[in-house]
Amino acid sequence: MNIAMAKFECNWCGRCCTSFGDFIKVERQVSEHDYFCRYGITNELFQVHILPEFADEFADKFEEMENNGKDAPPKGCIFSFRNPNGPGFSCAIYPSRPTICKEFLCYRMIINHHQSGEMRGRVIGLNELRTHDEILEAIWKEKIAHLPHPFEEEHHKIDHSHAPGREKAHGHDPHILAHIYGLAHADDREWVENVITVLAAHGYHGDPVK
Repeated sequence: MNIAMAKFECNWCGRCCTSFGDFIKVERQVSEHDYFCRYGITNELFQVHILPEFADEFADKFEEMENNGKDAPPKGCIFSFRNPNGPGFSCAIYPSRPTICKEFLCYRMIINHHQSGEMRGRVIGLNELRTHDEILEAIWKEKIAHLPHPFEEEHHKIDHSHAPGREKAHGHDPHILAHIYGLAHADDREWVENVITVLAAHGYHGDPVK
């Protein structure tokens, strides 16, 4: 089966920055526009470069942070700024952002109704459906939610460092946790094909997102 991929389009909402950004800490300044940072959950150490259009504004924010103490609670990501070219938010370190940010997707599949073409739901994380369509929700729960997924088969191999019950910590879903705990994407093409087949049999069309 050839799977057509829907193009992911960012709407600059900044929600990913709020979710992940709280755990980005600046450890030290390297140069005028370069900093060493650490992502608290994965302990990833990375160097960032402030984009020129945000340099002055970030310098002021960093000075304020230094004056208030580095341990002051952050409000979202310190590298998130109002988009200078329109509504929403923009990333001041986008080319040098950490791995968790590069691999994040807001959703992984769009579900449309075959006849009307209207979007009826989105799949986020491993296999979580967001929809207001009661029929689609019932189909998902009865026919799809329990389909075996390769991530679940590999998850037991991860050396978890968190306490029991922390799988939902910080609002991260299992698909994101796969990255956080160092597990590469499991090959779930067969799972995707099975989901699309089930949806098609009930009058829906699933478009995986790149």
